[in-house]
Amino acid sequence: MTTTDTNTELKTQEYLINMGPQHPAAHGVLRLILTVDGEIIHKVDPDLGYIHRSIEKMCERDTYKQIVHLTDRLDYLSSHMNNEAVCLAVENAMGIEVPERVKYIRTIMDELTRLASHQLWWGVMGMDIGALTTFMYAFRDREMINDIMEETVGARLTMNYNIPGGLMFDIHPNFQRRVKEFIKHFRKALPEYNTLLSGNIIFKKRLQGIGYISKEDAVAYGVSGPSARGSGISCDVRKIHPYSAYDKVEFNEVLIEGGDSYDRYMVRMKEMEESMNIIEQLIDNIPEGDYQVKTPALIKLPKGEYYQKVESARGEFGVFIISDGKKSPYRLKFRSPGFSNLSILDKISRGHKIADLVAIMSSLDFVIPDIDR
Repeated sequence: MTTTDTNTELKTQEYLINMGPQHPAAHGVLRLILTVDGEIIHKVDPDLGYIHRSIEKMCERDTYKQIVHLTDRLDYLSSHMNNEAVCLAVENAMGIEVPERVKYIRTIMDELTRLASHQLWWGVMGMDIGALTTFMYAFRDREMINDIMEETVGARLTMNYNIPGGLMFDIHPNFQRRVKEFIKHFRKALPEYNTLLSGNIIFKKRLQGIGYISKEDAVAYGVSGPSARGSGISCDVRKIHPYSAYDKVEFNEVLIEGGDSYDRYMVRMKEMEESMNIIEQLIDNIPEGDYQVKTPALIKLPKGEYYQKVESARGEFGVFIISDGKKSPYRLKFRSPGFSNLSILDKISRGHKIADLVAIMSSLDFVIPDIDR
């Protein structure tokens, strides 16, 4: 008969395992190399490159008008904002003043895009945690925005509506009516989101106290957008450096001090309310006038360096251009919010379990083409 020595210490061993690069678990083609001891994460090492397309290098051989059409392939859920960043950079460098009508329409489109992005994030985050119904609710409402976009822009996801000097064409005659109908619908639908998921005890237990980001770490790692505002960092470009019509509307920058995954979740939930408030202030006050101003067929920026940033659905998106006076940039660099936000993933995941990592990633709202350009 064998006996067991109760004083024998149970020994464990670290293992390297792959998470990804399959799409569903990683919100894009991202591979995470995890160092784990059992279920406990000791290190997260992101491995990029699976969807790299050299977009920045492609921009350096294209004209400034052509560059706009590449930016919506970065964060495709913020395509309108990304387009706008390039257009604003070119317009500011050239001293082009766009009509007030353009500024109002761009801002409304920005907030519709933000709503559609947050709706998709909410539906997918619930599904990541195990609540499959959220996906159906989110896509029910997001489809209304996609239909509005399709009617005016001609596209449902990759917009290509902004051009240097204004808009490709004017809004559809149905645009204002359909936007107001959507806002009326979503005012009633958003409380359903909170009833279904926000207050769910299982969901809250999966997020509260998980993936904590301190204010100091948020600043040190360059975290921006809702992920930073969930740690109490004021960083909304729309407030700090207003562009388009953001200086003509009243809205709150949503700040929550807690810093965990649930706080980042609640920032985005409240941001959807603020987006509706912005749209309501503008939709009946769109000025009459032109939807674009005449620009040279071949734009050449004056020699120099130019930087323009906007507030995308995931944070600060910036475009940095070095011009040598030719038709294409000498150098172009995108500052994508996802890349900086990804850099803190290792720090905030250590000591948590693999299942927690899925929740943490969802709370940071990654779109991998925004990171892997």
